[in-house]
Amino acid sequence: MEIKIKSRIKIKSTNLSAKARELFRFHTAAHFRYLLRSRRMKTLQTIAVLTLATLAARAENWPQWRGPSLNGTSSETGLPTSWTRETVKWATPMPGPSGASPIVWGDTIFVTSPDEEKNLVLIAVNRQDGKILWKKQVGTGDITKGRANMASPSPVTDGKAVYVLFGTGDLAAVDFKGYLLWKRNLSEEYGRFAYMWLYGSSPVLFNGKLYLQVLQRNPVPPDYPGQSGGDPARESYLLCLDPATGKNIWKVVRPTDALNESQESFGTPVPYTGKDGKTQLLVVGGDCLTAHDPATGAELWRGFGLNPTKRGDMRTVPSPVGVDGLAIAAGPKKGPLLAFRTDMKGDISETGVAWRFEEKKTPDVCTPVYYQGKVFVLDGDSHTLTALDPKTGEKKWQGEIPTRAVVRSSPVAADGNRIFVTSGYGAGCALFEISNGDLFIRTPQALYCVGK
Repeated sequence: MEIKIKSRIKIKSTNLSAKARELFRFHTAAHFRYLLRSRRMKTLQTIAVLTLATLAARAENWPQWRGPSLNGTSSETGLPTSWTRETVKWATPMPGPSGASPIVWGDTIFVTSPDEEKNLVLIAVNRQDGKILWKKQVGTGDITKGRANMASPSPVTDGKAVYVLFGTGDLAAVDFKGYLLWKRNLSEEYGRFAYMWLYGSSPVLFNGKLYLQVLQRNPVPPDYPGQSGGDPARESYLLCLDPATGKNIWKVVRPTDALNESQESFGTPVPYTGKDGKTQLLVVGGDCLTAHDPATGAELWRGFGLNPTKRGDMRTVPSPVGVDGLAIAAGPKKGPLLAFRTDMKGDISETGVAWRFEEKKTPDVCTPVYYQGKVFVLDGDSHTLTALDPKTGEKKWQGEIPTRAVVRSSPVAADGNRIFVTSGYGAGCALFEISNGDLFIRTPQALYCVGK
């Protein structure tokens, strides 16, 4: 049954067309979708909110958390504009909740989950009918804190194997038939992950290498989850591995002078290739944004200013975004949004800042997305979406989502004129991905396939 309601969306801009101020159709706001349509990218014309953020598309895999382009966008088109019972192709129950996004390659969907025995498993699902193909236990000892658990990192695939990391430190490669290729435990090698709200960064595949970050607290408090006993000393580090063997290519320490919880980051490393063809690995956390050489891990530059208060409770959640020679990162807890130049070296905290956006409408959790010439920034607490000029930081428009639900998912852009968002957070969030004409939605209870 399709529920239709009407409401006004408050638009904070004087440059919008009259059509942007009309009534918009939307469904229940427990989970919703933003539809953005622009005239020459200058006006906001349509916003729609659906029961579940719904997407569908044609012929593209979604191999990791931020999609095929590593930036939360998809080139797929022809997406549906409604959510009804008739559009649900199938629903498959999951053994437990997870904050990880499903990933898709061809006819197989991969999701992670704890089971009833607190084992941590990788699950392969047939995209055509939703039948579970196999389950592979990778670790054990799930812990829950708040809405987070040990199955928060999203898996990643290169079409040959699936690489999965859990908050226990278990890291493994599994082939498409469910056979274990290799496995190691980073917690046993380098110390248990030291995070107040459990580990949540996802691994990234880029140019045949597997990258991950562990930006954690040092020393770790004894009351942190799973940290009783043992040496409290920790170091934050970046790791690059050979996906074929799981062996280290390099490991570098990523130092910080941040205090206490502010040392912790839930972001995921983001490869950014500039106009010069050179790639930098962007890493945010510990009060700063850094860029690293993907070949060696060497730090290229560092920019501070994301936590101007220097408070010790300012963990970082959103991942950075690279665009047009700039690296953009959001400060914790609605701190400033800073854009740093990527053509400099060393400490660029003052000389390398291209622009600042310091309204209290910046994201605490949601990673921004660059699409169709704009950077879209979502403040999930005030339900505010802001469009910025990536070169100057100028605010083009700003709109409020008509929902009381807290938004903790990162926006996804597709179909030339749409941005999609789901509400909720942690393992209570509905997470979705686009692939081959369908939308795959992971809720705490089930995996859904939605399509035309």
